[in-house]
Amino acid sequence: MKKVLTMAALAALVLAVGANGARSGSSGTSVIDRIEMIWHKAASKKDLNLMMSIWAPNATATFPGKTVTGKVAIRALFAKAGPFQPENHWISDTPAYKIRTTVNGNKGTLYFECHYIDVDTGKVASAVGADQQVQKLNGKWLITNMAASSVTLTP
Repeated sequence: MKKVLTMAALAALVLAVGANGARSGSSGTSVIDRIEMIWHKAASKKDLNLMMSIWAPNATATFPGKTVTGKVAIRALFAKAGPFQPENHWISDTPAYKIRTTVNGNKGTLYFECHYIDVDTGKVASAVGADQQVQKLNGKWLITNMAASSVTLTP
């Protein structure tokens, strides 16, 4: 009986340590996921400075029909985008199951969908997919390349 209890305790310890490692973001994915959280907070609050805080200095961004390089040009595009327009009362959200993250050393990828919900009507005003390459630069994960596209809302 003592042997069974010892084995059970050891198995529980192994599971707890393994689960803690997965939750702690040791692979870097949870740190990369913060980019998505900041993106949606910035869009919901119409905070261009916060939005630009997640972009590398020489990043590129491709929106349908237009590619720009550098934070100044990217900021100019966001300034004209629907979520940042003063007349739009939108909040930005991503269903958790529509986020995909990979990491390989100091580089990774991040995909998420932006569902912009009109606060006044409760309806989806816009939905956009953002497929990004990210990199850890000077200790911070930043977007180095992003391609936006339209998406079809499905569960």
